[in-house]
Amino acid sequence: MINSATQSRLLQQYPMLREMPAAERDSLLASASVMQVPAGTVVFDENQSCQGFPLLLSGSIRVIKAAPNGRELQLYRVVPGESCILTSSCLLGHTRYQARGVSETELEMILLPAASFQTLFSKHEAFRDYVFHLFSERLTDLMQLVSAVAFQKLDQRLARLLTGKPRPIHTTHQALADELGCAREIVSRLLKGFSEQGWIRLGREQIEITDAPSLKKFAEL
Repeated sequence: MINSATQSRLLQQYPMLREMPAAERDSLLASASVMQVPAGTVVFDENQSCQGFPLLLSGSIRVIKAAPNGRELQLYRVVPGESCILTSSCLLGHTRYQARGVSETELEMILLPAASFQTLFSKHEAFRDYVFHLFSERLTDLMQLVSAVAFQKLDQRLARLLTGKPRPIHTTHQALADELGCAREIVSRLLKGFSEQGWIRLGREQIEITDAPSLKKFAEL
């Protein structure tokens, strides 16, 4: 059962649900469940059937494509206020997941049953518009990812990744490698090169950008 405080947080993160009649919304949420998910949990995996539609209240999910050799490529992140387009696609197309979702941090989310998602999608234009808008945004992101993988060198992709992160950057070489879909040793070598250029300063699980204009210019070559 979703209490009033949790429902208030949900409506703040997903304002399109406010447009539903209150009685209908309460009926829909009566079948939903609140979930606490520890960091590092596989929320969904490849070839799994979709069990419901997650609405995040806190935390984030990394959606990745994994290769048989263990290498991973991050496709996108899901944060509160967003939804997973793979989940929407699976529910709409009655297909299985083609990627893996892993909680980056501890998650709190509300899981709507598949039937509730279908009701929302078919009856409420605001929810339908929300789903299609996210499809459009994610498709743009994925096209940029494909372009970067196909046409940019790895060092340029790393530079672009660094310039897009909040500063100072708290991360590990392995985490950066996972986002880029490459080996940690390659990332470590490239970061050392950036450091020698004077663009960054390396610390323990921290990277300080010391020459942002040069790093950005290199990323955009």
